[in-house]
Amino acid sequence: MVNSAKFMASRGSNQLTKPPTRQSGPLLKWAGGKRQLLPHLRRFYPPAFNRYIEPFCGSGAVFFDLHAAGRLRGHDVVLIDSNADLIGCYEMVRDACEGVACALERLAAAHAADGRAHYYAIRDGRFNPLRNERRQADGRIAYTPELAAMLIYLNRTGFNGLFRLNASGGFNVPAGRYPRPAIVNREKLARVADALSRPGVRLVLGSFESARGVAEAGDFLYVDPPYAPLSRTASFTSYTAARFGGEDQARLQQFVIDVAGRGCHVLLSNSTAPAIAALYETNGDARAAGLRALRVPARRAINSNASRRGAVDEFLVTNIQAPASQTS
Repeated sequence: MVNSAKFMASRGSNQLTKPPTRQSGPLLKWAGGKRQLLPHLRRFYPPAFNRYIEPFCGSGAVFFDLHAAGRLRGHDVVLIDSNADLIGCYEMVRDACEGVACALERLAAAHAADGRAHYYAIRDGRFNPLRNERRQADGRIAYTPELAAMLIYLNRTGFNGLFRLNASGGFNVPAGRYPRPAIVNREKLARVADALSRPGVRLVLGSFESARGVAEAGDFLYVDPPYAPLSRTASFTSYTAARFGGEDQARLQQFVIDVAGRGCHVLLSNSTAPAIAALYETNGDARAAGLRALRVPARRAINSNASRRGAVDEFLVTNIQAPASQTS
């Protein structure tokens, strides 16, 4: 465990002291997280842009990558996600980082005694009841530092770091099998809090279409929807109780064409499922908007069958021209 004395909250503040200058990767493991795809994505970061917008924030891998590189200094940032738990957790890490860290340390200590039993006690006896109790009429969940710590704990100790809800909206991911899960990392919490609390960074609970009212010419949008499944049995769409199906992918394509037509820099990632190829690779409207679909190698890590994990191609769809030195 990291020595908490190094990151004690200053007197009169509920936040950790400013962390040292180090790369701040994603806080949460997330299905479809983009850390392993970053070398490909970086080729298409525009050299200059106005606002940065993520309509599907998720783990925020690209946001944290841009932040670590200093590319977001002086830029407004809009991070949008339809997952109320995700937004609530990020808000608490930003606003009450020390409280989240202390609660997470208590969870980690109890997990060390009997991890599996503790996981289900937290999931079913505390996390799901409390998030239901604090759900608002507008769909938001009024997160507390304790609730944020529980989400991080379940993310770190649940099966493959998934976030999955049942039809009733209850978190139902089973316990993972990790002999020594890394549950508490105060340095990472502090770095994430620092990134999210920078001037101009805004968290928004909403659908990807919320970005329609924000995006303007010169803005940079990274669009990372739930991937279309490559087969009937391979689905990565159940991040929330609602599914992201074929009609949603078609609506997203129209959104991407729209913002590209406004003069935005657009970069989208998705699977190479035939339905996605039809929307972007061979679609005349997408081509007319200046969008092109490139296939890049990636590695899928989330599959219940370990033999089906491995290298696959994924689409990057963009109207951004990579520098000539990076096109090979």
